[in-house]
Amino acid sequence: MINKYQEERLFKLLMVLSTAFILFLLCSVVFAVFYRGLPSLSWEMITQVPKGGYYMGKEGGVLNAILGSLYLAIGATVISLLISLPIVLFINIYLKDNSKFAGFFRLLMDLLWGIPSIVYGAIAFAIMMFFGAKTSLLAGMITLAVMILPVMIRAMDEILKTVPTGLVEASYALGATKWETSFKVIVKQTIPGITTAVLLSFGRAIGDAASVIFTAGFTDRVPGSLFKPVASLPLSIFFQLGAPIKEVQNRAYASAVILTVIILLISISSRLLYKKYARNRIN
Repeated sequence: MINKYQEERLFKLLMVLSTAFILFLLCSVVFAVFYRGLPSLSWEMITQVPKGGYYMGKEGGVLNAILGSLYLAIGATVISLLISLPIVLFINIYLKDNSKFAGFFRLLMDLLWGIPSIVYGAIAFAIMMFFGAKTSLLAGMITLAVMILPVMIRAMDEILKTVPTGLVEASYALGATKWETSFKVIVKQTIPGITTAVLLSFGRAIGDAASVIFTAGFTDRVPGSLFKPVASLPLSIFFQLGAPIKEVQNRAYASAVILTVIILLISISSRLLYKKYARNRIN
């Protein structure tokens, strides 16, 4: 028989081994990307768009994909934020007493969170075909916004649950309406968590390829309009890896380095902003 002390040590060992295994996999992937990508990374690649024959090993860069990814991710995040925040406040303030509906809505968001991004892209493409629309920056933004909407809603929802009940009741006691309590008390109290949720959603949007391949298209140019096709880093990596030339394949890893650095900067910014705003949080 295993006593409680031995059982605790066993589970602690399993947790340590699991953590070490995940860290090993993460470090292996990052090392492989940087090892193969850094030698091929150059200032020209970051500051120039693809020129004729770029995907056959000739001159140019991936500036179009870098800017395109930023346009898509920023636009999608803004759209999703404008929709998510009112929904989350409505659920936690106005529907607080209707727990059954709120629970059903949360279950629905969890289900939507688990749907593969390729499904969002396929559905969006079918809608575009029905209306005769072409691939564009706007279509990519809307598709990504719908895809990250469940992520942002559920993240913000869990954050709003941490607001002390006494703080909300004190606001009502002072004569504040539900609308004033929502935006002047609760939002201010949860700014660190909302910021983290926004950056988390942004990170998922900028790294997705499956949903934008059908809706945003691809182009070697920087889009000058919301109704023009746009490139993205994930698709640029995919196309370069599919090339038969080794130099172009190495450039794909260089593009992956750029994408990794962008996501790393987002993660660091998230932590710094959380620490900055968390100082004013009332526990």
